[in-house]
Amino acid sequence: MFIELYQEAFPLVAAFVSKHGGSLDDAKDVFHEALILYYEKSRTQTLVKSRESYLYGIARHLWFQKYRQSSLLEQAQDLAHEHAEDSSNSHVSTEKLLLFLEQAGQKCMEILKAFYYDRLSMDVLSSKFGFRGKRSATVQKYKCLEKVREEVKQKNMTYEDFLE
Repeated sequence: MFIELYQEAFPLVAAFVSKHGGSLDDAKDVFHEALILYYEKSRTQTLVKSRESYLYGIARHLWFQKYRQSSLLEQAQDLAHEHAEDSSNSHVSTEKLLLFLEQAGQKCMEILKAFYYDRLSMDVLSSKFGFRGKRSATVQKYKCLEKVREEVKQKNMTYEDFLE
């Protein structure tokens, strides 16, 4: 079954990934992920579409998702590099930043620390802090950030005010 799927669908996926800036290795990675998802789905449900079309659709979705993530990562790295060049001798004052975080409240400080410093996912964050779900945790994190932003805005502070 897998050999047939590979022969039928992989050329389509490889052509698509290549057309959208990917390599043969990228195509293989995406196709293998799609194959796993297809296999898991086929064990629990009866699939109506043709196998090739279904695999191709999954692979397209995975490629766009991967491409979007890598594009965002490149943009973030470029911005970080530009910022490092602009302020090579400047450092963010941790004390000033902590004052604003403390003014948002202990729970907000813990939520923001867990998300940004400990890099916990929203699912883990929601269970750790007793929220009903991922959406509630996201909303609470946003509210905490807004508290900090409002405090900074009220004091008319800029990024440079946090540099040492």
